[in-house]
Amino acid sequence: MTSPCRSAELLLVVLLLAAPAAAAEPGDLRVCADPGNLPFSNRAGEGFENRIAALLGRDLGRAIAYTWWAQRRGFVRNTLKAGTCDVVMGVPKGFEPVLTTQPYYRSSYVFVTRTGDGPWIASLDDPDLRHLRIGVQLVGDDGATSPPGLALSRRGIIANVRGFPVYGDHRAAVPAAPIVDAVAAGEIDLAIVWGPLAGYLARHAPVALTLTPVSPLVDRPMLPMLFDIAIGVRREDKALRDELSQALARNRVAIDAILDDYGVPRLPTVVSAARP
Repeated sequence: MTSPCRSAELLLVVLLLAAPAAAAEPGDLRVCADPGNLPFSNRAGEGFENRIAALLGRDLGRAIAYTWWAQRRGFVRNTLKAGTCDVVMGVPKGFEPVLTTQPYYRSSYVFVTRTGDGPWIASLDDPDLRHLRIGVQLVGDDGATSPPGLALSRRGIIANVRGFPVYGDHRAAVPAAPIVDAVAAGEIDLAIVWGPLAGYLARHAPVALTLTPVSPLVDRPMLPMLFDIAIGVRREDKALRDELSQALARNRVAIDAILDDYGVPRLPTVVSAARP
């Protein structure tokens, strides 16, 4: 993850193998999604992206039909671009392979520590990071580091850093949970985790955990720690993009309530007029 595009790409990967597509009827809102990636999505519809998709479907008067495919690299190529589905929830705004709607939330990576007895860290430049046990997320089959991992390596903070695969155990309800579990158990002093995952896991942790947004939010040169999250469609599907953007705007309050239910930490989002 050495550029904004690479940073965005790594947010789209998670676990598992492909599963068959659901039968769709004409007029359905066909959604490409991971069948086992809580808190975002699963086959039982328990993720917050499942709930937001259902909300948009009701608003548009369209039933939801899923194509299930693991969100590893190649996800967009094998689903959206293959024509088996039309909508990808939860992509970074401006993600190059797709056309994106207006964002419906903005989040960042966060420091996760134990409340009370954990270290107080608010910046990647804190000198204490040089001697703490730190967990970072690793993405992809090649174990590429996440933006915070790259930022730490730029600062020479390597030997005390432990990597946790985002893919995780596909048999688990939340495959990426071990990084936050390790903080709760005291196996590491802190972790730097994508905010929506951290917020959800903190709500279910056996001990109180504190989440602090990573600072700086954009590490120089051009390494973002925050992302505006939108819906992706094929690049030629401008009408669908605009339809979904309008539905997102109409349902802003309900979407925020869903995100609150899952503990998703958010930063202010700037929404501009839709591009033609």
